[in-house]
Amino acid sequence: MKINDNLILKKLINKYSHLREKSSNKYPLASNPFEMKDIIEGCKVLLSGRITMSSITKKFEKEFAKYLGIKHALMVNSGSSANLLAFFALINPKNKKKIFNNDECIIPALCWSTSLWPIVQAGLKPKFVDIDPNTLNLDLYKVQKAITKKTKAILAVHILGNSTDMNKLKKIVDKNNLTLIEDTCESLGSRYNKKHLGTFGRFGTYSFYISHQITSGEGGMIVCNKDEDYDLIHKLRAHGWDRGINKKNDKSFNFVNSGFNLRPLDLTAAIGYSQFKRLNLMKRNRAKNRGKIINSLKNSNLWNNQFQFLEPIKNLEPSWFGLPIILNKKYKNKKKQYLKKLNKKGIETRPIISGNFLNQPSVKLYKLNQNKHKFKNAQDIEDRGFFIGLQTELISLNKLKFLSQTLLNSL
Repeated sequence: MKINDNLILKKLINKYSHLREKSSNKYPLASNPFEMKDIIEGCKVLLSGRITMSSITKKFEKEFAKYLGIKHALMVNSGSSANLLAFFALINPKNKKKIFNNDECIIPALCWSTSLWPIVQAGLKPKFVDIDPNTLNLDLYKVQKAITKKTKAILAVHILGNSTDMNKLKKIVDKNNLTLIEDTCESLGSRYNKKHLGTFGRFGTYSFYISHQITSGEGGMIVCNKDEDYDLIHKLRAHGWDRGINKKNDKSFNFVNSGFNLRPLDLTAAIGYSQFKRLNLMKRNRAKNRGKIINSLKNSNLWNNQFQFLEPIKNLEPSWFGLPIILNKKYKNKKKQYLKKLNKKGIETRPIISGNFLNQPSVKLYKLNQNKHKFKNAQDIEDRGFFIGLQTELISLNKLKFLSQTLLNSL
């Protein structure tokens, strides 16, 4: 595209930028994450008339795998779809280590809806385990206690850029001949012992939703190392079709397996790939903002240990998603009113993931906790925890002052 063409696009983007939804929050969970170059890359695809999955998607997949140091990456239309593909690959007849109906999969009680539901949708039995309150990730002692002869898989959900001790988790997985799936939707760019989260297990999944480390609006990626696993998820992604994977076949429409339609658009791939080139910069900015916010709070004359902050586990280089905040126990009963004040004053908040997922109505609907197990740590995080966003641009002094003062003065 010529320079004059880019100038025309920039004028059009500026002309219609007023149509973007403006946040009324002074400190939103996520500010507008798109730079002009991201929008221009998307416009190029639109103007080409070829917006469906094509060459840009392939390029993004290749560079994503290279960055993670893994053999294969496959783009899908969301991180939720990436989780769906992972679990339907596990139960597929083509899987050499097939998992069967009602086999157990361990999952943390602190999780997201579509971390859980692909397990159920695949006919497996979720087995909830409590979290370590210091990491918000799986409590590995409790994981070991929960394993039975029916346990065949573990879903590790890497919370907000943090993880559990991956060396210990891998030892548990290998000792018990289990399959590890990593839901890394909130932790793209985090590395444990210099190895990227999402590359320790059989499959790793990522999300490019609007507030995540990078965004394409919607979109996600699933990664793996084995050729046969890649072949399988490639076919499952699009109708069970071997198109693009079986070059020896001369049939145009050869359906060799079951499947979905979880394909992304080249449009979203173009935007995501443009953002991906800035991942390391945005990762550093989020880390700097996190440090500035915590230091501003702790150095205030109003500081009286009102909050606890999540620290990265040893050997982890985190890629922070947001800033989880745990209220001091004496403020537990004030949390609801406190969050109302923050939101009214312009600080957008949300629960840590979705809190203790066993409290969700859907769990009762599907009778997933008939023994009424209690999950003390996940419940405590729901009762006292919330999180605020970390912007991808460095926070200004005025915004930092407003944020810290409002957080402390509103209690």
